Amino acid sequence: MLLRREGWVVNQKRVYRIYREEGLEVRTKKRRRKRASHIRLLLPPAQRPNERWSMDFVTDRLENGRSFRVLTVVDQFSRECPLLEPGVSMTGKAVARASVV
Repeated sequence: MLLRREGWVVNQKRVYRIYREEGLEVRTKKRRRKRASHIRLLLPPAQRPNERWSMDFVTDRLENGRSFRVLTVVDQFSRECPLLEPGVSMTGKAVARASVV
């Protein structure tokens, strides 16, 4: 930055290389550490069926190259899958409309 103020046209990589060759300390931007927005707690395991469900998307491609997604809902206790909802594009509204029979 000081060189640019004096009117020099400088390349950031070149300045970094020269600093390293001279054994100087190179100050770069300090990287921020990502932190979780909230404290995560380990939940106790499910004790009976239908107590806790998990949902996830599975993606695959058809023979013609077109991709599709399947919304899967799994019961944590019995490991049954009460819902498989396929779709080409699954919006939030489509996920909310999906019902478990």
